[in-house]
Amino acid sequence: MEMLSLAILGLLIVISPGADFVLVLKNSVNQGRKAGVLTAIGVSLAIGVHISYSMLGVSYLISQNELVFSVVRYAGAAYLIYLGLASIFSASAELEPVAVGKKGINALHCLTQGFLCNVLNPKTMLFFFSIFTQVISSDTSNQHLALTYGLYMCVLHGLWFGTVATVFTSKTLQKHLLRIKKRLNQVCGAGLVTFGAVLAIKT
Repeated sequence: MEMLSLAILGLLIVISPGADFVLVLKNSVNQGRKAGVLTAIGVSLAIGVHISYSMLGVSYLISQNELVFSVVRYAGAAYLIYLGLASIFSASAELEPVAVGKKGINALHCLTQGFLCNVLNPKTMLFFFSIFTQVISSDTSNQHLALTYGLYMCVLHGLWFGTVATVFTSKTLQKHLLRIKKRLNQVCGAGLVTFGAVLAIKT
């Protein structure tokens, strides 16, 4: 598979709306730009984990072991549903401005949320494994190519979700977002619950 095709495929995967997008959006709107960017960094770090075990072939072993794969799948589903329900029940209609540099943000909490949201997603695991089986071979040069592509995906995730956090905390959008803050929280929460439910029931 040509590198250009892989690069385009990676871009399409990253910008496609999913649980990561919803979580970054939710944290950005509720806790400010810093929280959103930290969540984005957490997602990017999780991509590094997927890349590591894909290159080592561990994802193949997991995908072939129904029990292990089921544990990962249900853990990911439960975490998404938990995040979604927490967002729905804690949604506030108070019109507090979203601070670009809001203080009191728990950095580790935001990083952990982004990291777990992505690393517990078996779809992401299987995506990287399927791609890396096309890229990696016994040829050393292909190993370097795989590592380069992995770094590209890490950076791409960080840049894209960092941009989402920045855009949705801009002053231009703040006045519009504040009017629908509670509804947006509920929609994001419902989205996370839906992603989790689909992940749990999909075979």
